[in-house]
Order: sequence, then C-alpha cells, then structure tokens
Amino acid sequence: MSEEKKQLTYADAGVDIDAGNKAVELMKDSVRATYRPEVIGDLGGFGGLFALNSGKYKEPVLVSGTDGVGTKLKLAFMADKHDTIGQDAVAMCVNDILVQGAEPLFFLDYIAVDKVDSQKVANIVKGVANACKESGCALIGGETAEMAGFYSKGEYDIAGFCVGVVDKSKMITGDKVKAGDVLLGLPSSGVHSNGFSLVRKICFEAMGYTMDTEVPEFGCTLGEKLLTPTRLYPKTCLPLIENFDLHGMVHITGGGFYDNIPRILPEDCDAEVNSEAWEVPVVFKKLQEWGNVPWAEMYRTFNMGVGMVLVVDPSEADAVRAYLKAEGETFYELGKVVPGHKETIMKGGVFGA
Repeated sequence: MSEEKKQLTYADAGVDIDAGNKAVELMKDSVRATYRPEVIGDLGGFGGLFALNSGKYKEPVLVSGTDGVGTKLKLAFMADKHDTIGQDAVAMCVNDILVQGAEPLFFLDYIAVDKVDSQKVANIVKGVANACKESGCALIGGETAEMAGFYSKGEYDIAGFCVGVVDKSKMITGDKVKAGDVLLGLPSSGVHSNGFSLVRKICFEAMGYTMDTEVPEFGCTLGEKLLTPTRLYPKTCLPLIENFDLHGMVHITGGGFYDNIPRILPEDCDAEVNSEAWEVPVVFKKLQEWGNVPWAEMYRTFNMGVGMVLVVDPSEADAVRAYLKAEGETFYELGKVVPGHKETIMKGGVFGA
C-alpha cells in the first residue's frame, strides 16, 4: 500500500496569509489617521476611493508621481530599523508633484517582502502614514506582496504612487522662467534618498565602517545620520504656490544640481549657482573626503544640503523672502537665471570665481 502523499498549503510554500491579515490590522489606525474628508470607504477595499472636490478648482489638473526608496533600503536592513523608510517613499513622490504646483491628495504604497513579518510591515506603513499626514495627503490603499523565495531573507522593497491636483492657472511648468529670475534654496534634511549606491561603496567598502560606527563630526552613529528621512516640502511650499507666482520649482534628487535644474530652464538660459551661498552639511563633506569624490560628481549625485530650489521673479523675490522669514524657514540665495544654453553653472568655492 502506497504511503499517503502529504497535503501542501500556501504556508508550506512560504506565504502566510494570516500574517498578512495581522499586518493589515496593525496598520489600520495609522492609515485612518491620514484620511481627508474626500476619502470614501475604509481600508480593505479592492481600490481606494477619493471624491475630488471639483468645486474648489476652476480647471483642476491631476498630477501623478511614483517612485521608490532605492538602495537606501539596504541601510534599513542593516540597522533593522523600518519606521522611517516609509517617509522616504512618500517624500520622493509628493515632492515631485509639488514642483508642478500640485497639492498632494492621496497616496498608495506597494511593499514586497520575502516573508511577512506583521510588526515590521506595520512599522513601515506607520512611516508612510506619518509622512502622508504631514504632507496633507490621505493613504487610501496599498499592497503587501509576500513573494517567497524572490527576496533575500528579511529584505523587502517599497514604492509609492501619489496623485495631486492643481488649478491649471497655477501650474508650474518652467515656461515663465527667464534671465534675471532669482534662485532660492530650501535646506534638505540630509542625503535624502539618492546616491546610496555611492554612499554604501564609500562607507562600507572603502572605509570599512558599520552602521554603528560613531562619527564625532556627526554626533551620532553613521547609520543614524544616513537613515535620516527625506524632507517633506508641501507644508512650506504650498502656501508659496498659492500666494506667489513662482516661475519654477526643482526637487533636487538623483542628478543633483547639474541634471535637475536644467529640466525647468528654457533653451536660452542657464542657472548660475553660487556654491558658497550655503554651508554644505558635514555628512557630504565627509563622504567627499572618505571617497575622494570629485566635487563636480558630488553636486551631480547629491543634494549637498539643498533639497528644493525656487525660481522667483525679481519683482516678487523680496515678498517671498519676507514670507519665508516670517515662517521661520531657512533659505539660501543660490544665484540667478542668466542667458545660456540650458545648463547649471556652479561658481564659488571649489568651482572658482
């Protein structure tokens, strides 16, 4: 008589449906805390529902963006710290649509894991939810995909998708940018979420450091400094968009100053940036020193302490400065738009006169 064949379940294949359901229960309060009045229904539906208040806008234009966190995730794995990485995912999306004048309305996340750890997933989503709440957008849905055998043990990926709205008359496209416009910079919170392949090569390969390495100049461990989440700019910038005629906005992400600023320049203009207009944060100075990275490469890879650039008509520049000062917001006089060929020209300091 043949031996009875073992019955296999999804759990035997590495997928635990119960753990996924528990993760949803753990994240519910964080998610609900982000809801705006326009949200319809509750967590758990097949799609997120959002009733756009069309009466608030004359000509509403929806603006969407999607992004991930990149290899900064590797540092979260190394530190076993997962409650802030969600902010990076949100920030990379909301900051991108913001520069086109859009108010973030709602966000969805996608988290793919090797095996669901309910508490870890809940911590990731808590970071997403906190960032959504600070940005004024609702977290109305998402997906947690358990992909057994696809990711290395304990690893995951996270990506996000954001939708915002702007009145057509308030859209910021760069079409108004002209020579003479003033460039103002808003500080970053640190490295943000770009350039971490180079960061990891410098810190862990070239220097042999660990996440727990104490760096005196940082006043904290290397891991604590590098995992500082990406700054969220909506609270600061939405009132500027509403009250001033901004000619352009630039989110300084991958490509740094050299690749991002030209994206909003006309063909006959350059952005002239004075690198001495702000104090480069020590984290970038140490990365440059440890890796012997050419300065031009630093400004093309990292934000160097400036996460957002505002392009302002000279006639409104003083009013914008006054508003930022009244709000207690630090800003830098980066330079100006000049005649040229759609390039960023770095000046001062290591770049010469």
